[in-house]
Amino acid sequence: MTEKIPSFQTERLILKEIQVSDLPSYKKYFVNYAVISQLSASVPWPYPADGVEWFFNNVILPKQGNDRWVWGIHLKDNPNELIGAVDLWRQGTPEHRGFWLGEEFWGKGYMTEAVEPITEYAFNELGFDELIFSNALGNTKSRRVKEKAGATMIEIRPCLFVDPVLTQAETWQLTKENWLIHKSLLLFK
Repeated sequence: MTEKIPSFQTERLILKEIQVSDLPSYKKYFVNYAVISQLSASVPWPYPADGVEWFFNNVILPKQGNDRWVWGIHLKDNPNELIGAVDLWRQGTPEHRGFWLGEEFWGKGYMTEAVEPITEYAFNELGFDELIFSNALGNTKSRRVKEKAGATMIEIRPCLFVDPVLTQAETWQLTKENWLIHKSLLLFK
C-alpha cells in the first residue's frame, strides 16, 4: 500500500518527498566525488550523465511510499532547491537508512537536524522496532550523526566503497527503546 510521504519542518530545514522537479539540484549537489566517494561501491564513479534520472525512475519513484521513503532536504530560506536527501527503506541491506548532503553544506549540523523527524516517523508511524545504519570507517561526520541520535556501533565489517582506500564499514543499531531514552535525555539538557 502506497502512503503519502509527510513533509517535516525543523528549525532550519524543510524535508519533503523527492520529486522529479528536484532533479537539477539533486544532480548539482550529488554528482561530486567528495559526496559519492564515501558511498557503497555499488554507486558508479565516474557517475553516468543520466545516472540521477535512472535512479529516480528505477529506484526511488516506483517504491516511494511503499517500502521506500525518500525526503529531499531544503533550506527554509531556499525551499525550492534540494541540498541533500535522506533515504529510508524497509528491507535492511543491512542498513535501513542512507543520506547525502551537498559538500558546501557540510559541518553545519543539517543532517543531524534532518534525520530526527524521519527517525521519529520510522518508529512511530512506520512501525520499525530498530534501524540499522552504516558508514565508511573514518567518515567521522556520518558517524557523529549516528552518535547524536543515540545509536550504538555493533560491528566493523569489510565493505567496498567508491573510494577504494575505504575497505571497512561501521554498522550501527538504533532501537526504538534507545531512541525514546535518547530523546528524553535531550529534554533535560
